[in-house]
Amino acid sequence: MPRNVDTGPSLLETAPPQESQLAQDRRPAQEPAETGDPARPGDPAQAVEPKQRRGTKGEQTRSAIAEAALRLFKENGYEATTMRAIAKEAGVATGNAYYYYGSKEELIQEYYARNQAEHAAACRQVLEAETGLGPRIRGVLRALIDVQAPYHAFAAKLYKHAAEPASPLSPFGPASSPTRAAAISLYAEVINGARLRVPATLRSRLPELLWLYSMGIVVYWVHDSSPGCEKTYRLIDSTAPIAERLIRLARLPVLRSMTRQLLSVLDNVLN
Repeated sequence: MPRNVDTGPSLLETAPPQESQLAQDRRPAQEPAETGDPARPGDPAQAVEPKQRRGTKGEQTRSAIAEAALRLFKENGYEATTMRAIAKEAGVATGNAYYYYGSKEELIQEYYARNQAEHAAACRQVLEAETGLGPRIRGVLRALIDVQAPYHAFAAKLYKHAAEPASPLSPFGPASSPTRAAAISLYAEVINGARLRVPATLRSRLPELLWLYSMGIVVYWVHDSSPGCEKTYRLIDSTAPIAERLIRLARLPVLRSMTRQLLSVLDNVLN
């Protein structure tokens, strides 16, 4: 007869092998139990299915925490919002909030990422309809302000912290690199879908240059107190054609040397 063997903790009791030690330390003492029948030893269907449910519930919890944070950031500002308040708003334990997001700074990065995803979606219509570079730039920048409009008051306070070079909230910092890369990729799409002839050296750098241009627009928008931020929209409408003209002029031989010098200066500043 087979010996009785202590199989140890079930799959539902052990942390996933890829989970870092820090994440394990943040895990609350008790998480909500999953529904369904307990796994039977040797039954793979029963062993896998609860893990799938747990992942889905984890994503729901993570999303609820992020949405609660964005609501409180918008209502109370960044400094006045605590992780404890975010957890309460989301209906989870404070330890659970820290399990999914290690700090408020991580939640701000989530805010950046969500804004970027919404911006990319809001650009679809103009990118599919327009082939002129100027209209594409104008449409994408207008969509950027449209998406951020509900957070105008919050952004004005947030960017006081984000403007500090060493701040983990800085859009130029390492923590923001995934969102920054996604934004630059979007501006690459703006360039690639336009009827445009420019030197290859400049073409490869244009997405980054357009992203820097967009950041300048955002800084102006943060301080824009005009009704509906109409001054920001006027700034976009007036500068997008100028940006297109400058880009097209860069292919002229007389300006190629100046363009190379500009890119060299940019490299020295950003690196």
